[in-house]
Amino acid sequence: MDEPAVLDLPVEGGTLRVLRFGRGPRTALAAHGITGSGMSFRALARRLPGEWSLFAPDLRGRGGSADTPGPYGLDRHAADLCRLAQDLGGGRPVALTGHSMGAYAALTAAALRPALFDRLLLVDGGLPLPVPPGADLDALLDTTLGPALARLGRTYGTDAAYVDFFRAHPALGPHWNADIEAYVRYDVTGARGARRSKVREEAVRHDGRDLLTSADRFAAGLTGLGVPALLLHAPLGLLGQEPPMLPESVVERWTGGPGNLPAELVEGCNHYTILLGTAARTVAERFVALGG
Repeated sequence: MDEPAVLDLPVEGGTLRVLRFGRGPRTALAAHGITGSGMSFRALARRLPGEWSLFAPDLRGRGGSADTPGPYGLDRHAADLCRLAQDLGGGRPVALTGHSMGAYAALTAAALRPALFDRLLLVDGGLPLPVPPGADLDALLDTTLGPALARLGRTYGTDAAYVDFFRAHPALGPHWNADIEAYVRYDVTGARGARRSKVREEAVRHDGRDLLTSADRFAAGLTGLGVPALLLHAPLGLLGQEPPMLPESVVERWTGGPGNLPAELVEGCNHYTILLGTAARTVAERFVALGG
């Protein structure tokens, strides 16, 4: 496939690096996960029909937007998505999706300015998560994110060593493909002999704490959504095994409760391979169909 075009588009206080996949007239906007980048959507974009262009920003503190200043947080990411939708849409609503933390940012954006969007596809994220009262949020992030967070404080002698770190990841290594490798190589930066992730740990921790303490805000957004929406969720979690990212009890509440959110379990994938594996075909098909 063609590699994405690289854009730097204005947002408040600076610019965001945005990857454009495709050259079609229909516009889609996609927000990645908490330690990810716009390259998360490479496999999805390849499976969209030719009339689509998918714009995948690196959110503040990640990828080519690592030096875009904060503050971070879901409201800031949502405001950035709204600005991009307004500028890219040319006066017409755009299709919106988000994966993991990006699903929460996308939900916040759609709740904030629903007229900018004609659909919302939540991919293994976006539902309020239960957090024990008085929990140590940073410790909870360390436990939940595991290797994804651990890599941010390390350096690697070569790009190959960085790739090998991901190859050992239990959710990625057994499913290794060209899309995963492109995603990993896009993330590496730094001096020779001291290669590292582009992701800023302070951005991840700020956004993670915000996500874990904003259940009421996400609940309100889901209950009052003004755009067609669908949740796709994976049966396996961030380490490629149970439990899933979204607990079954949480999914049941929001698919049969006050939000009455349509949902589909995408079999045979985990939190990462729902986008970076063969399941990306299902995600692309549902994304296109959601708009009617």
